[in-house]
Amino acid sequence: MTLPKISVTIITHNEEENIENCLKSVKWADEIVVFDSFSTDKTLAICKKYKARIIKYKWLGYSKQKNLAIDNARNEWVLSLDADERITKELLDEIKKEFERGDTADGYYIARKNFFLGKWIKHCGWYPDYNLRLFKKSKGRFIEREVHERAEVNGAAKYLKNPLEHYTYKTLSDFISRLDRYSTLSAIELHKKGKRAGWSHLTIRPITTFLKMFFLKLGFLEGFYGILLSGLYSFYTFSKYAKLWEMDKKG
Repeated sequence: MTLPKISVTIITHNEEENIENCLKSVKWADEIVVFDSFSTDKTLAICKKYKARIIKYKWLGYSKQKNLAIDNARNEWVLSLDADERITKELLDEIKKEFERGDTADGYYIARKNFFLGKWIKHCGWYPDYNLRLFKKSKGRFIEREVHERAEVNGAAKYLKNPLEHYTYKTLSDFISRLDRYSTLSAIELHKKGKRAGWSHLTIRPITTFLKMFFLKLGFLEGFYGILLSGLYSFYTFSKYAKLWEMDKKG
């Protein structure tokens, strides 16, 4: 079987620190589509170096933005990435072998090696963290929600063995600023569904989040990184429901 043409889609907004390493890892692609929300830094200049097709569009939300990027891909097979992700040589070789065998699915789940403050986190529920990223344009779609978007495929899916690399949360300040944004979006999502925040959401759930990540998900094996992550996610849970309570109060 001839290797099909693959379009890589990436959504961006002021990603000059991440985008070049991402583009380097996918320079083999037949097409790179950068769907940009009017970056004001060097993001677009870097993208032009790699001959990416740049489309500027106002920000509509994570899932909507990724679906629009997919809609603009010229090839049937799409690999959807974030700017802070990289495709490794081992993963690319596995993708090539999968297509060369001819027994392809409609989509492929790819594990992620998530890095926190520069360290690969193997526990806390952070690995393997499978996500559908490679799929047929006609079969795959991101579920439209405010945050924590995930793609689904209408057809057969397989799991690849080799992970991509995800360099997220390079500093604690980065985590905290995104925690504030994501907790707001999560609260909006819950509010739209008619959910309300009670006492247990503000007391028991944050504690449960910490215990689950640190003990059940073996976060203690990560040492101080495990304590940090478990504590930060506990505060994220508290923030999400506190903001939901505030929304309920304001009507």
